[in-house]
Amino acid sequence: MDIGTKIKNLRIQKNLTQEELGERTDLSKGYISQLERGISSPSLETFFSILEVLGESPKSFFDDKKQHQKVVYTNQDYTVYQEEDKGYKIKWLVPDSNENEMEPIILTLKEQGEYKEFKPSESDTFAYVLKGEVSVSIGSETFIAKEGESIYYQSLKKHKLSNNHNEQTSLLIVATNSYL
Repeated sequence: MDIGTKIKNLRIQKNLTQEELGERTDLSKGYISQLERGISSPSLETFFSILEVLGESPKSFFDDKKQHQKVVYTNQDYTVYQEEDKGYKIKWLVPDSNENEMEPIILTLKEQGEYKEFKPSESDTFAYVLKGEVSVSIGSETFIAKEGESIYYQSLKKHKLSNNHNEQTSLLIVATNSYL
């Protein structure tokens, strides 16, 4: 098991930067980076502190979930993260999906809400607008998709999703987990 990669995946799923995880565990951003790259190994105390911040028990961290493939996921399985300042909420529909090839989420954007800008990657992104209208910026181009419309793009340029109209917007998004 690659502990560093698993810590990194959990950190990303919780939408934390290395700096934020470091601040919450009294560790430096550099040390978090070394852990995630497998250059350093944490003490048990440090490891348990990191797991506590990431909301993960040691048992679930080390469980090999691939042995017993789960097929159906319910509301109790979902992880939700909300960023009030930016006006968005993410619901991960499959736990640990950031460790799989695809990551399905429901993204809800408040009126004038925006999701963070993503750097270029080799990911493919599919979205279906469940409610409202979304603005998709890819590089220097911007596209508008309305309720009932689909979006599909390769993430080879920086990209961002935002809600530029006066109603809440919800999207089902499935992105592949490939990075440059």
